[in-house]
Amino acid sequence: MSASPAVLMRLVARAFTVAEKAGAIVRKVLHSGELGIVEKTGANDLQTLADRLAQQSICASLSRSFPKITIIGEEDLPPEEIKEDLIESGHSEEILQKTCPAEYRDLKEEELVVWVDPLDGTKEYTEASKSLHHQTEAQIPNKVLDTSHSTALCLLDNVTVLIGIAYKGRAIAGVINQPFYNYQLGAEASLGRTMWGMPGLGAFGFQLLEVPGDRRIVTTTRSHSNKQVTDCVDAMEPHEVIRVGGAGNKIIQLVEGKASAYVFASPGCKKWDTCAPEALLHAVGGKLTDMHGNAYCYNANVKHMNSAGVLATLRNHEYYVSRVPQSVLQALKSD
Repeated sequence: MSASPAVLMRLVARAFTVAEKAGAIVRKVLHSGELGIVEKTGANDLQTLADRLAQQSICASLSRSFPKITIIGEEDLPPEEIKEDLIESGHSEEILQKTCPAEYRDLKEEELVVWVDPLDGTKEYTEASKSLHHQTEAQIPNKVLDTSHSTALCLLDNVTVLIGIAYKGRAIAGVINQPFYNYQLGAEASLGRTMWGMPGLGAFGFQLLEVPGDRRIVTTTRSHSNKQVTDCVDAMEPHEVIRVGGAGNKIIQLVEGKASAYVFASPGCKKWDTCAPEALLHAVGGKLTDMHGNAYCYNANVKHMNSAGVLATLRNHEYYVSRVPQSVLQALKSD
């Protein structure tokens, strides 16, 4: 390893620990029961105290160490002084030990754009919180998550923290934290995991698995469906359909062999939903595009909405693109 790791590797190493800090914030707010929910555009578009604190932590921690990068967060927050206990100054030594791909070795801070979703799957997070806090205090000893009394808590799997890094419009690195990973193990569980990936280097923090080649399992939206979405899913001729929340969660399903394709034939996803997952997926040979098969651009000045939907696969992307109905393609104009 060189004496001074590349800027990109230092940024990813910091983003790793920053994502873990944000995951801890997300857990802490859930346990408190004081979610501070506000509706942004409606009941399916919520913001919680966890969204706000996690974004403050991520953006302030990264900008303090990398003042020239552009950071775009999901939440539109007023400028305010960030409490010092929200700042994460550590880094992953394991990531710093890795060799940066040659094409990214000389990148400068000012060339990088970071897309942040501090809490992907907010709706599921709020629903799980309601279920959790219907339990008695005796069932939540020491405020450790006890999941043995509610099936609704499976929604915690849907929650992720997403930090994506882009260069010249391409997603080149992604960090995904799952704050409640291992929740099924109950009060004794060590909660949370962080995975990351970089095309040309690989992906880490999980075991790559694939759906058997003779099976088509489609994952799609749990709470933002419409006829256009369901028609497109049906056109894929899936053997099974899984409806869950969170774009980050759906990409995890792809790389862990639970789904073959993520199909969302509607506007709704934003760049901060897909930048980190796309980088992770590309790192293992997968692909994420709009419904036309065109790549999304992550420059600082692009519009935030992924207007032409999202289609992501680990393998056989062309098959799924070919199955998208003409009516969907006409309805969703490619950027």
